[in-house]
Amino acid sequence: MTQDTVIALSVLGVVGQVLVGLGIVVGLLALAGIRGPLDWVRRLLWGYELWGAFIVAAIATGGSLFYSQIAGFIPCEFCWFQRVLMYPLSILTLFIAARGDNRAARFLVPLPVVGAGTSIYHMLIERGVIEEPKACSLSAPGGCGTNWIANHGFGYLTIPTLALTAFLLLIGFLVLASAGEAEATAAPATLPAHAER
Repeated sequence: MTQDTVIALSVLGVVGQVLVGLGIVVGLLALAGIRGPLDWVRRLLWGYELWGAFIVAAIATGGSLFYSQIAGFIPCEFCWFQRVLMYPLSILTLFIAARGDNRAARFLVPLPVVGAGTSIYHMLIERGVIEEPKACSLSAPGGCGTNWIANHGFGYLTIPTLALTAFLLLIGFLVLASAGEAEATAAPATLPAHAER
């Protein structure tokens, strides 16, 4: 069961990375003045951005708990920092999604931004680019550089990589929700038929 769950979470991580990549391309096209793909994504997700954020945060939280409580992977110091930033997002995105309160999304954006930065720092420690702090070796066996899921078929994929993917997806969903609220206020006549905010 553990092997299958690790593979399932890894596959979800790869799918998430593809979505992040597409989001970056769409964002770059919009910055270059090509707004068609961005408008299509907004129409597709309109009204569901916060639910998307909740699903990502819930899967990341559940995956984190699975890794530590069932698979027995001991979280290191930086894993705990990432958990502190992810776990509240599971609850907060559920509340604001249930209320349909897109205005609150902008206040949540700092959590995944700091979480993404922490994940990147953790990945640099894993790859030996940054020297591992002494606290890492005290917090978990093998320290913060241990790749717990390397021997499950996804060599480049690590738990901090999965966390970074989730944080980037959360940033995307929350920014879309915030931007969508601003557009709904500015021009309610142009909203899709199913959009009620």
